Amino acid sequence: MSGLLAGKRLLVTGVITDASIAFSVAKLAQENGAQVVLTGYGRLSLVERIARRLPEPAPIIELDVTDPVHLDGLAEKVREHVDGLDGVVHSIGFAPKSCLGGGFLDAPWEDVATALHVSTYSYKSLAMAALPLMSPGGAVVGLTFDATQAWPVYDWMGVAKAGLESTSRYLAMHLGERGIRSNLVAAGPLRTMAAKSIPGFEKFEAAWAEQAPLKWSLTDQEPAARACLALLSDWFPATTGEIVHVDGGYHAVGASR
Repeated sequence: MSGLLAGKRLLVTGVITDASIAFSVAKLAQENGAQVVLTGYGRLSLVERIARRLPEPAPIIELDVTDPVHLDGLAEKVREHVDGLDGVVHSIGFAPKSCLGGGFLDAPWEDVATALHVSTYSYKSLAMAALPLMSPGGAVVGLTFDATQAWPVYDWMGVAKAGLESTSRYLAMHLGERGIRSNLVAAGPLRTMAAKSIPGFEKFEAAWAEQAPLKWSLTDQEPAARACLALLSDWFPATTGEIVHVDGGYHAVGASR
């Protein structure tokens, strides 16, 4: 077995379609020597169908990251397939319609709470559920969208991502004594299923096409996936609490270019 992740055992969440960043992570991870276990929620038959497009068969575990019963039982279910974990990928986010598309001032707390629970708190919940399977050298990697500024139509999901970024830093602090790293990859806009649920998403597309110094493909998930693999590997042993931008350089120049 050879590759960047040779012998690694990974739990990858968020595979919905083959346009998901998580799918590219799982695919590249297998191609680089890792064993991959997937999680899905809701339409598991869809996840199973997409999983068949991976280079190797991958077991699928049902996981609702807001359900304490699912979280409490995660380690036991993972052990049915692998004897431990070296890495966990968090690619989960959801916000009710009221929280996106310009409704920032009107979204009710109940909807905002859902967005924060699924998109922010779940990062800590997933890490803790997987912790009994992890040992020093392990890594948790999540996906974010640059939350250092407010974006049109992103609204409460932007707030949720800001919370996610802070949560990763706190996890880095608290899990560091166990030798476990926590980092995020801030990808530019991609035409994933999640993006399609955001009214006005084309505003992001236009901005990146005009401003990103390295240019940006809206349909190529591999650059973001490669960054995830690098952070899961042994090549960043002393990096934690970091946010790696994979956005063609847009975050560095913004609208000033």
